[in-house]
Amino acid sequence: MAEESYDEECDYLFKAVLIGDSAVGKSNLLSRFSRDEFRLDSKPTIGVDFAYRNVRVGDKTIKAQIWDTAGQERFRAITSSYYRGALGALLIYDITRRITFKNIEKWLSELRGFSSPETVVVLVGNKSDLGQSREVEEEEGKTLAESEGLYFLETSALENQNVEEAFLSMIGRIHELLTQKIAVDNRLNGDGNNESNGAVIPAGKEIVNIHEVTATRPLSTSLSNCCYK
Repeated sequence: MAEESYDEECDYLFKAVLIGDSAVGKSNLLSRFSRDEFRLDSKPTIGVDFAYRNVRVGDKTIKAQIWDTAGQERFRAITSSYYRGALGALLIYDITRRITFKNIEKWLSELRGFSSPETVVVLVGNKSDLGQSREVEEEEGKTLAESEGLYFLETSALENQNVEEAFLSMIGRIHELLTQKIAVDNRLNGDGNNESNGAVIPAGKEIVNIHEVTATRPLSTSLSNCCYK
């Protein structure tokens, strides 16, 4: 994957977070998605880490700003502050350690306590390459995701399985929600309603009620819908 300039032009900036217990593979999922790298000697994240990648959705370029949060309890006060303004989250457990799956409800409760109800959440069962050591069946992940209204995928950062799909499903859904919001606001404006439900969309301004999405170019009144898996 070619290295991209952080200053490369984009239409939107989306913030997302990776959360879950320590050593479930958050950092390697992020490095695989952002740089197509995997490190067997990956060390625990201290506090938070950060990476980005530009993604094309329809005719728009989105800069995904992704924060990798530490899973250790002693960092919770720091990492929970990064949930604010997050439009998306990957909620990650290790299929070979049941305790990481049991803790998903705790992480989800914490995320929902700090983020918006509109935040797009993808449940990810990582390390699918270690199927012989599996403690959590895929069907269990699907059942939990269905009960909580989440997207679900099993991934392997090591073998690069479903990593793109996990991140792109989140980004695509965020873009779809944003597109729907803008379409509603444009209809209201077209009817002469200048209130626009509090949403303001000139270039360079945050879109209120879409939290910290930043439009980095002037927006047209016609935005294409995205396709995602």
